[in-house]
Amino acid sequence: MRKRLLATAIATAATGALLAPATTAQARPTPPQPASALDVPDVLDHGSRAGTAVVSGQNEPGTRLTIDGVHTSSAHTLPVDYQVQETGYWCGPAATRIALSARIAAPSQSELAAQLGTTEAGTDHISQVTGVLNANLGTGWYETKEMPNDPPTQEQKDLLWRDIVLDIDNNYPLVTNIVAPPGNQPPGYPSDQTIYHYFTVIGYDDANRTVLIADPASFGGNQVYWLSFDQLASLVPPKGYSA
Repeated sequence: MRKRLLATAIATAATGALLAPATTAQARPTPPQPASALDVPDVLDHGSRAGTAVVSGQNEPGTRLTIDGVHTSSAHTLPVDYQVQETGYWCGPAATRIALSARIAAPSQSELAAQLGTTEAGTDHISQVTGVLNANLGTGWYETKEMPNDPPTQEQKDLLWRDIVLDIDNNYPLVTNIVAPPGNQPPGYPSDQTIYHYFTVIGYDDANRTVLIADPASFGGNQVYWLSFDQLASLVPPKGYSA
């Protein structure tokens, strides 16, 4: 992520970074918890309309949760190993780790941060994520898709939706690089700041035209939630995504 909050974090202007106070900036990861009803939530328990929360409130850095997948006539979501990012500038590694976990035992956030070249200034470009995803999976599936137009063109939106459906149906989550300004933000984001961030798309619902987001930032304690596709498409420009 290029700029984010962790509970009481303080935003910085540096690209890709958001530093927490000294007492939390170096917080250690929470050890994986035993499986429970909370650990494996039903992603459709409360429906799939935009704004519906699947997991919320588990926002300690490193908190780890198992997210189950579903496949219905209109909705398809992937099972992943979700983890809150461990530092204020590791949203890129954390989002990459979530995506990898759908297919392999994913490396740690610190290992992925090294592979991505992530610094306290964050992860510079979505192409770095694309390369690391392919390298860890031993595939050439992922490509970098740019969305330079803001607002995006209809052609760009159509391609994004096709990529989401194709990737999720083939068990490949997408990693997106977003810019969320005041007035156009996912749930829990600090409304007075523009947030530069990476998160993972792990599902879609064709009937509601929504997408399931695994968000490593845990802004306001929101980890996994449904977002309208139109809002997602408005958040990506002028950045891009790995699909």
